[in-house]
This record gives sequence, C-alpha cells and structure tokens, in this order.
Amino acid sequence: MSSGRPDAEETPQESGQDQPDILVPRRRPIQERSRRKFEALLTAARSVLVEVGFDSFTCEEVASRAGVPIGTLYQFFANKYVLVCELDRQDAHGVIEELERFAQKIPALDWPELLNDFLDHLADLWQGDPSRRAVWLATQATPSTRATAAVNERELASMVASVLAPLTPATDRQRRAFMAEVLVHVAYSMLNFSVTVSGSASSAEGEDLHDATVTELKRMLTAYLWLAEREAATQD
Repeated sequence: MSSGRPDAEETPQESGQDQPDILVPRRRPIQERSRRKFEALLTAARSVLVEVGFDSFTCEEVASRAGVPIGTLYQFFANKYVLVCELDRQDAHGVIEELERFAQKIPALDWPELLNDFLDHLADLWQGDPSRRAVWLATQATPSTRATAAVNERELASMVASVLAPLTPATDRQRRAFMAEVLVHVAYSMLNFSVTVSGSASSAEGEDLHDATVTELKRMLTAYLWLAEREAATQD
C-alpha cells in the first residue's frame, strides 16, 4: 500500500493498460542552479547504485549524498525507478555522442573496421565503468523500467541505422532500422554478460574472458551484417 507520500519508494503501477508507463523526470531543469542540482543527484545516484545495488537503493540516500533536501529530489524524480531510467538515458546519450564521432570516419572505414573499433570502445566503457552494468540491471526491475530502457535503446538504434545506411546500401530502410535494434540489444546483453563472467573470475582470467566475449560479439555482429547485406544485394 502507498505511504501517501508523493515520493513513496514503491514499484510503479502499470495502470492496467496494454503498455507500461514510460518513466521520465517530473521536470528538467532550465536554470543553471537547478541543472547543477539535477546533475549532482544523478552523480550521487550512480554512486549509490554501484555501492549498494538496486534493492537497497533509496532516494533518501541519493539526496543525502548529493547534499540536497529530499524535497528537491522529488521535484525532479518521482521515485528511484525514474532515477535509474534517467541514468540509463544518460548512458545511451553518451554512446550516441561517441557513435557520432565514429561516424565522421565514414567512408574512410569499411563497416567491419568501424564495427570492431566501436565495439572495442564500448567494451572498454563497460569494463572500466561498473555503473553501466548496475544501471542496466536496475532497468530490468519492472515492466515500466524495461519499457523505458527500450525507448533509450531505440534512440541509440536510430543513430546506428543512420550510420549503417551508407555501409549497407542494398538493405532497405525498414530492415536496416530493425537490424540496428537487434545490434544494440545484442551488444548490450553480451557486454553485460562479459562484465558478469569476468567479474567472478581472477583478474587475469577475467580479462581473458572479457576479451573472448568481445571477440565473439564482433564475429556474431559482423557475420549478421555481412549476411543481411549479401541477401539484400542478391534480391536486387
């Protein structure tokens, strides 16, 4: 039962609709002072999530860590589910910015080289920043958090599709958009798997497992793109 507070730490209600709610901040800051508080809350939330995990994650601890009143946090975020979804959005936009930088190399690079370089970059991010896996796992908590994470993935996939366009000219636009979603989802899943298996091993063995997983990911996605483009060219 709800505690009656607007900030109750409870699972988002799914409202009986066919589609779960998409979780977004109550408002986004405009003024510089508010933006600093907003960013401080996200930074604190990321730190708390890594340290205690999602089950023990609370808005009260985040506000305390950020040095702001709890009421300030609730001006922006209804609950911890919205907070982790905003962290996921932050991560997705960071990847989009990196992909835009890689896209500037086109057409200098062919797509296998571009894919390998970009996956290496993503793998370094996942290996070096434990918060990425923590955020990804947190977004799997409820239908609403999963649906919101899917929106963030689709935004990234849209960018991937635009990068793939000049590299896979025979593939039609609709198929390419779907392929981009598959690429993003598989890459995220495999990278999180890599961090999981490597984290449970010794340092040297963990690094080998991580590298082996990334190598398999490259093989899978390269073969997938190559086969899809060859089939599309054959049909033409």
